[in-house]
Amino acid sequence: MTPEDLKNEILNKCHKLGIQLVGFAPITRWSHPPKSLPNKFKEWIPPEYYPQNIYPETKTVIIIGLPVPLPIIETTPSIWYHEIYNTINQLLDQKAYEIADYLTSKGYPSISLPRDAYSNIDELIKKPYTFFSHKHAAYLAGLGSFGQNNVLLTPEYGPRVRFTSILTTAQIKPDPLKNTDYCNHCHQCMENCPIHAIHPENNEYFPPPINKKACVKHSKKLRNKNIAPCGICIKTCPVGADRETYHRQDLTIYTDQKKYSKHHKAWKHVQKK
Repeated sequence: MTPEDLKNEILNKCHKLGIQLVGFAPITRWSHPPKSLPNKFKEWIPPEYYPQNIYPETKTVIIIGLPVPLPIIETTPSIWYHEIYNTINQLLDQKAYEIADYLTSKGYPSISLPRDAYSNIDELIKKPYTFFSHKHAAYLAGLGSFGQNNVLLTPEYGPRVRFTSILTTAQIKPDPLKNTDYCNHCHQCMENCPIHAIHPENNEYFPPPINKKACVKHSKKLRNKNIAPCGICIKTCPVGADRETYHRQDLTIYTDQKKYSKHHKAWKHVQKK
C-alpha cells in the first residue's frame, strides 16, 4: 500500500468516526522545523518532547480534532462547558484508540496518546508542561497557527478545538504546511483574560510567552467548583468560520448587555448552576 493510499484509508476511517479535523506530520518536522511555518518562537520544543523520543518507532504523527460548540463556551465558567469539555476529551481518547488499533491490525504498530498528557493539576502547577504537545503537533500538520494566547487557531473553529495524537510506524504522505497567520492581533484574548496571564505582543517572537503557572492555578480554583476550564480567551477570539455558523460575528455580544440582553441572561442563568 502506498503512503497516499494508506492516508486515504485513514481519512475514510476518521470520516466514519465523525472526526472533523485530521492532520499528518512526519517526525522530521519536530527536529527540523520548516522555515515556512507562520510563527517564530522564542524557544522551540525540547527534544525529549519529540514523538520519536516518546515512541522511538514513530514515523508519522496523526492529529485528530473535535470542535467545542461556541454557544457552550460562551457560558464559561460553567458546569455546561465543564461537562462538554470532558465529553470531548473522552471521545478523543476513544477515537484515537480506535485509529491506533486499526493501524496496528493492518501491520503498522501504532499507539494513541491521552488528550491531557499530565497526571494532575498540582503537578501541572509545579511544572506547567505536558509530556507531549498536541497543539504543536496540529501546527506541524498544517492545521493552523498560534494565537497570542498560545492556543492553536484553525480557520474552521478558531481556538475552539480539542486535539489528540496517534503515533504510528507507518510512512504516511504528510499534509502541506500553510504559511498563514490566522491571528488578527486584535488583543481580545489579552484584554479579556481574567488573570492577565497573556502578555503584549513581542515584535520579534510570536506567540509571546504566557504566564502558564497563573493560568493553571486559576484553572485549579475553577476545577474545585467543577466549572473548569476557564476558556475566556477561547470564547472571545474572533477567528473561525464557526462564528458565522452560530451568528456570532459581532463581538460586542460579550460587552453590550442591552443589545444582547437575552444572551447575557441565558449565560448568567447557566453560570448559577
